[in-house]
Amino acid sequence: MEHTVCEQQGYHIVALTGEIDLESSPKARQILLETIDQSTNVLIDMVSVTYIDSSGIASLVEAFQRTKKKGGQLAFIRLNPAVVRVLTLARLDKVFVIHSDMESAIHAEI
Repeated sequence: MEHTVCEQQGYHIVALTGEIDLESSPKARQILLETIDQSTNVLIDMVSVTYIDSSGIASLVEAFQRTKKKGGQLAFIRLNPAVVRVLTLARLDKVFVIHSDMESAIHAEI
């Protein structure tokens, strides 16, 4: 798994790439939590995530809970269909805020 973090229009954007599985989910968790500690508005771009397992989902849920506890906002943008499938099976598509792109996230104010 690779990642980048950038700041754009008041949002910290974490772009994750590759597989988020048992081996890489601790790194994903660390990246997400560190970003959340720096910002109240976080977008997670997962268009290039090709696979995610339950440990990766747990990292996303923890990031979501940490953001809520902090009073911030977290949303997902540009989800790969493979990720959408897993989130839908876990019914997290009803919990997480998901946008098709950066512009819709900004206009919706996450």
